[in-house]
Amino acid sequence: MHTAIKLLERGDVVIGVDNINDYYDTTLKEARLKKLIEYERFTFVKVDLEDKDGIDKVFAETSPDSVIHLAAQAGVRYSLTNPHAYINANIVGFINILENCRFNDVKHLTYASSSSVYGGNSKQPFSEHVDHPVSLYAATKKSNELMAHAYSHLFNIPTTGLRFFTVYGPWGRPDMALFLFTKAIIEGQPIDVFNRGNMMRDFTYIDDIVEGVVRINDKPASVSPIYDPGLPDPGTSNAPYRLFNIGNNSPIELTKYIEAIENALGKKADKNLLPMQPGDVPSTSSDTTELYKWVGFKPNTSIQVGVNYFVTWYREFYK
Repeated sequence: MHTAIKLLERGDVVIGVDNINDYYDTTLKEARLKKLIEYERFTFVKVDLEDKDGIDKVFAETSPDSVIHLAAQAGVRYSLTNPHAYINANIVGFINILENCRFNDVKHLTYASSSSVYGGNSKQPFSEHVDHPVSLYAATKKSNELMAHAYSHLFNIPTTGLRFFTVYGPWGRPDMALFLFTKAIIEGQPIDVFNRGNMMRDFTYIDDIVEGVVRINDKPASVSPIYDPGLPDPGTSNAPYRLFNIGNNSPIELTKYIEAIENALGKKADKNLLPMQPGDVPSTSSDTTELYKWVGFKPNTSIQVGVNYFVTWYREFYK
């Protein structure tokens, strides 16, 4: 929604595709959509990514110049109990996008990957030149990067994958910590704090994410000048293919994040300290050097500022 609005407000024509599934409250999804359909240059098509005929029809009827692919089945923990949802949306859905980029002369495909692909890698900050997924969700995101690379190599389609680091902000997903914590604290309920709070996250505010996405979309991928066929790595290629981290490059402790929420709400949390969850990682930290070199931008919104924006939105939206 945020990306679509930024594009629309600068004058672009945007075709939005979503299936409005019930992974979380559809009321929130419909409220986002209501904001978008106020723009005359916005068209919405309700269709599943894995519906090949439906996606083919969208491309045939709209002939997009570029594609920003941010739709997926998200969430590390949900992938432990509903693996097929990830294969359908993130693998089958992504091949439908790639095939249509191939046959409809799309000039650039920009797509969301995830910092979860770093998984078991402990060398920080995380660089685009390594990865080690440890969850099915992360594996599907890494698969997207590999699939995109194959299409860039075989069909010369510029593709750019963006490894997002813990995105938060107004209108965000209700299954994310900020949303869950804010709701519970307001209602006087305890919050579940995994690994007893001993986690670090590179929380990245939505406006910074969107700025990066749009700048990247405007600069199609090209062959990496440092690609070495003798020492190939995930971050370089002899095809028009790129990978970039988009993170705040300033990881903080989960306990500090909770403190920022408490400060914004003016209310303390009742913490339910729990062990680490399968598929989670203790720490994430982004190296945004490559992003800055490519588009001259790196995220910089502080946690307290971003959390305050979210809490203001939450109170207004849920009254």
